[in-house]
Amino acid sequence: MVAQNVFFGIIAAAMVLAAIKVVTTKNVVHAALYLVIVFGGMAAQFILLAAEFTAIVQVLVYVGAIIVLILFGVMLTRARLGKSDELTSDQWWIAAGVSLLLLGTLAYVLIDAFGDNEVDPVRVQRTAEVGNAIFSDYIIPFQAVGALLLVALVGAIVLARRD
Repeated sequence: MVAQNVFFGIIAAAMVLAAIKVVTTKNVVHAALYLVIVFGGMAAQFILLAAEFTAIVQVLVYVGAIIVLILFGVMLTRARLGKSDELTSDQWWIAAGVSLLLLGTLAYVLIDAFGDNEVDPVRVQRTAEVGNAIFSDYIIPFQAVGALLLVALVGAIVLARRD
């Protein structure tokens, strides 16, 4: 077994445990901090795949911006800090069912799209290629994500000014 596979397994296990803690912890701030572990692990996985640019973007955008946005959202909405038993809704089983449905759909789409095809691990993708792909082939998803983040920010402001 290659050392890269061992590190992949360790990081993946840490990410799974942190992801479980994100949805099971009763403290919102702790959930955000567990999310940092998940996003950091994702960046480490990208480094293992020799995609340093994507790892840096992962850290800057998700760990830096998204987590700060979540923490500001928690503070601006005056959510109770500390342990709260009200975080678990009575409808958690519906969310679990939808999550399993989404997992099955994602697995089906990935298996259908790639099947037995192997990803070429030798091909190195340069930062310029990524930038050109983002601003040419993937411009619509890139703009959609930007609009989604803007809507989330405006929603946080509206929730914060509700008083």
